[in-house]
Parts: sequence; structure tokens; C-alpha cells
Amino acid sequence: MKCPYCGFAQDRVVDSRESKDADSIRRRRECESCQKRFTTYERIDEIPYMVAKKDGRRERFDRQKVLNGLMQACQKRNISATQMQAIVDETEAFVVDSVERERLTTEIGELIMMRLKDLDTVAYIRFASVYRDFKDVREFKAELEELLSGRPSTSQDSKKRNLKG
Repeated sequence: MKCPYCGFAQDRVVDSRESKDADSIRRRRECESCQKRFTTYERIDEIPYMVAKKDGRRERFDRQKVLNGLMQACQKRNISATQMQAIVDETEAFVVDSVERERLTTEIGELIMMRLKDLDTVAYIRFASVYRDFKDVREFKAELEELLSGRPSTSQDSKKRNLKG
């Protein structure tokens, strides 16, 4: 905690007390540089991380929902629980790092597909078929042809650039 008087970053906690409502903790701190005391309050961060759906609805980010989708796509594939957990962790970090506390499901889906594509093409296609909601066999075939040719679609190229930036 930075001292409000001198800006020094080291302090010690002199006293901690729970608030009357038990919704925060009051801490008395003493700066190790100037020895002045100041008070801080800790509260639980109650603003949830949100996901904006394709139809405009917003809902809370749910890492279990991401894991469930991955487990379905990776069923009977040689992808470990640790690898799936790493994808879920990366996805959650992507959402949490958002300044607006919100990400589009399209961004999240593309991130997951990029990771699956590197791990297992069958799991990638399974996930993509649900995520991209292929309307007919032609769309599915086009995705397979792009995968087999080794070239990403132009829509994927632009989406990858957007995710990195």
C-alpha cells in the first residue's frame, strides 16, 4: 500500500478490525518511511465479470460453462484435464484483464478455438461446429478445407489480430 503522505510503498499493519456490518475490514497502517499512520478499507469486489452474447444479452462469466464446453469438444480425445484447465485459466484471465469487465463471446470463442486448433483438430472442429453454429454441411466443409489446407480463414486472421491487441 502506497503511503498517502510520502508515497513510500512499504508499511505495516498496526490494527485490523471488521466493520460493524461485516462487509469490510478497516486497517490502520504505519508508513515505514515517514512513520505517519493512515487507514485503509478492504471490501469484496462485487462487480461481476460479464460476457456479451451474440444476441445482445449479458451474463456473468462462468468458468464452469467454459470447462463444460471444452469437455464436450475433447470427449474421447487425447487432451488431458490439465490442458483443458490451462485453456479455462487463460480464458478467465482474458476476461478478468478486460478494462470494461466485459468481453464478447466471439472473442472468448475465438481464443478457445485457437488453443484447441494447436492441441487437437477433431476437438477444434467439434468446438467450432457448436460455437460457429454451422447452418449446413457446406459451412462445415469449408471449415474443414481451411483446416486441412493449413491456411486460416480471412475472418480468423482479423480476429486473431484483434485478440492480440
